[in-house]
Amino acid sequence: MINSDDFSKRLQKVIDYYSESASSFSEKIGVQRSSISHILSGRNKPSLDFVLKVLSSYPEVELYWLLNGKGEFPSQSNPISPSQVHTPENIPEKKVEKTPLPTIDTSDKSIEKIVIFYKDGTFKDFVKM
Repeated sequence: MINSDDFSKRLQKVIDYYSESASSFSEKIGVQRSSISHILSGRNKPSLDFVLKVLSSYPEVELYWLLNGKGEFPSQSNPISPSQVHTPENIPEKKVEKTPLPTIDTSDKSIEKIVIFYKDGTFKDFVKM
């Protein structure tokens, strides 16, 4: 059985090793920020899905070390420096073919909400009052 307090300390060690915030860490592994917060505080135990996401995003984290503290971190068999972790800054940009927006007949429709997504990951939404 996983000791939640020890697991949260090991998870915090991983986050600190990569100089991540809980928010950026949660974004990289694809979970909600609240999931990280609840696990770090000991409120929730990690799910198998959560553990697998950490392992797939950070291959130098060993399963047995993360779950029960046996082994070492970072893994000596697969050492990766923090600069080798894929971040928005070091992922090569993919060429995306831009397609013009289709013309849509909106004469019988009204707009309820518009959402604008920015390149930095933020967004702004506008709701009809």
